[in-house]
Amino acid sequence: MDDTLKQALTLGRGYYLKREYALAEQYLTEVVEKNQSFADVYNMLGVIYHDQGQYQKAQRSFEAALRLNPGYTDAALNLAVTYNDTGRYQDAQETYRHALSRSGATETKLDRFVAGKLANMYSDIADVYLSAGLYQEAVAEYRRALALGPGFADIRARLAGALRDAGERDAAMTEYLEVIKQNPTYVPARLNLGLSLLAAGRKAEAVEQWQAVLAISPGNKNAALYLELGEGKP
Repeated sequence: MDDTLKQALTLGRGYYLKREYALAEQYLTEVVEKNQSFADVYNMLGVIYHDQGQYQKAQRSFEAALRLNPGYTDAALNLAVTYNDTGRYQDAQETYRHALSRSGATETKLDRFVAGKLANMYSDIADVYLSAGLYQEAVAEYRRALALGPGFADIRARLAGALRDAGERDAAMTEYLEVIKQNPTYVPARLNLGLSLLAAGRKAEAVEQWQAVLAISPGNKNAALYLELGEGKP
């Protein structure tokens, strides 16, 4: 490696680590124009392109990194997220599982940042199933997401909604209660728990939830409306 290429590689990596992506891209692109043997350079460029919303370029970069190093777990996980962002959900899942298989890792060994990204990926897949009326498939994907991110209240609330729509009211209420336990001020969970309680004939408990919403968010129009519909008094 000549000195010019070595300097470009050093500068590119340095700017990348400082998240100065515009400068990093300039130097890393210079590197791949002269030498296509650095898998980490392609991975860094993929991250930069993904950050810019250039998903096709990001995909090609991550794929190039994996051609050079098929066991490059970070590049595989980044590719899985990119596939997910472009609607290639099956490819995303297969790439993710393949990455774990090659690395010998398990879900419980992932760092929190990667686990969070993958949890959101599964949640996105679940959203697609839910919009298609495939409730059980949606529930399964939400549960996969929560296995990676058990503290994600928004995902748990969407799981509860899927269970409710699937007719599993008791299971839905259990999940809504767990959301409230994790985050007592999470208004959507209290609103929907109240609706589920009302549907189950537990009006007094429903009213309690909506009154709690008004205590958290005074003037909340949904809570006031639900109280009226439930014959409570806001």
